Amino acid sequence: MNESEKLTHIERHFTASDTIRDIVIGMSDGLTVPFALAAGLSGSVSSTNIVVIAGLAEIAAGSIAMGLGGYLAARTDREHYENELQRERREIIEVPEREKEEVAEVLRKWGIQESSIESAVEEISGDQNRWVAFMMKHELGLEEPEPKRARNSSFTIGLSYIVGGFIPLIPYILIHRAAAALLVSIIATLIALFIFGYVKR
Repeated sequence: MNESEKLTHIERHFTASDTIRDIVIGMSDGLTVPFALAAGLSGSVSSTNIVVIAGLAEIAAGSIAMGLGGYLAARTDREHYENELQRERREIIEVPEREKEEVAEVLRKWGIQESSIESAVEEISGDQNRWVAFMMKHELGLEEPEPKRARNSSFTIGLSYIVGGFIPLIPYILIHRAAAALLVSIIATLIALFIFGYVKR
């Protein structure tokens, strides 16, 4: 690799953010659950009016339930992080030598030479905030959740559920014969699932 290639080389790594994961959760359920309900009703009714009404009711209820689930999950993650953070803060005061040994164990797993570990441990433990942050991330594997994560998660999951739910339901709104609408709904849902699966790879 020549000098110009080194300068222009940029590494790109895709990491699914919390928002992407929320969209995946909302869209996947939104596509499948309303589709299953509409398909089941199509066999017992000739008009699509009942299917549309039931589908809209399900989308409304499902989006609320999924959004609430996302909110509670994010709140639980936040509370878990805060509890572990307080515990680590107490431990570096009450049992500092044990906590220093845990730092050393992490460094050994990284392959750092034993001769360098003592000075590295002293450097890390020299600042309490840095020490706690190190333990949270590298011992417990916890990242601090965003402050608005719970609200954003509930909104994203709920909205994604609504968007996903309308895809299999739109044919029943536009086509008034249940059998024909079902066929179009199947095709639309399969295409959406294929595109959705391809994009989120």
